Amino acid sequence: MTIAPTNPFVRTTPTETEARGFALYVGIDEETAKAAGTSLGAVVAALRSTLDQIAPGLAAESFAAVALASKGTGGRNVDVVRTALADPRALSKLLEKNEDDAAKGIVIDVRRHKVFIDGTNAELTYKEFALLQLLVENEGITISRDELIQKLWGDVHDTAVFGRTIDVHIRRLRAKIEGYEDIVRTIRGAGYRFDAHPDVLIEGI
Repeated sequence: MTIAPTNPFVRTTPTETEARGFALYVGIDEETAKAAGTSLGAVVAALRSTLDQIAPGLAAESFAAVALASKGTGGRNVDVVRTALADPRALSKLLEKNEDDAAKGIVIDVRRHKVFIDGTNAELTYKEFALLQLLVENEGITISRDELIQKLWGDVHDTAVFGRTIDVHIRRLRAKIEGYEDIVRTIRGAGYRFDAHPDVLIEGI
């Protein structure tokens, strides 16, 4: 049997369970309480007094827990309280947010020869990935066009032609990693370089 809710704020109780009480999260910090001419302790006492008015003796069945958070923690007070006191729905939302945040950025998967931008495959060609991988494996080192040509195409006679090919590949690579194109730096007159970047995760290297 399912209990039909009589209050729009009460969820339907699943079969074979019963409601034994509820949690009321109050989002108010000490400074706000003080500015209103009260305190957290006084608010708790007033709520318990109200409980006793509604049902004598009910206050004895209540429990108050203060939620502590680091100074400067962002977000609404009530959301911070719910998370600090391990409210299941609040923790679920926090987990979802962390998973979304984890998907942000660029992942260079050397083992699979793939690059993911905010969770989406950038669809790099073999040479584009090889170019990026070479730069990544030499983090902080400027690699000249001639060295890139030699390592990616082998010995060639017309380095000027292949020099332009490198530029084209760099341009296409940057277009495919739009938003993070600054990870491939142009060192004027010297070549290209990859520097460590907080949004870049390198796997399999």
